[in-house]
Amino acid sequence: MTDYTITLTDTEARAMRTIAGDVDDWITNAATNRARLAIDSIVTVLVEHCNENSIALAVGRDAQVTQAFELELVSETQADFVAPTAPE
Repeated sequence: MTDYTITLTDTEARAMRTIAGDVDDWITNAATNRARLAIDSIVTVLVEHCNENSIALAVGRDAQVTQAFELELVSETQADFVAPTAPE
């Protein structure tokens, strides 16, 4: 597991408190949901690739993300791979 720390100015923190009862929970939820969207997209790319190339698909989402990296279908610095965002 990886931990991240962010710093908000007093003004940013005050503004966040107008939209979130618990700013830390809100930030955590935003990050984990965005990661979920990215995982969904990575798995979609992997399934398509495996089906087209008769490759056995790894079992479980963690293993599938790992497999996508191993097959070089995605990379951590892949700027052009953008998972869809939730509709507003």
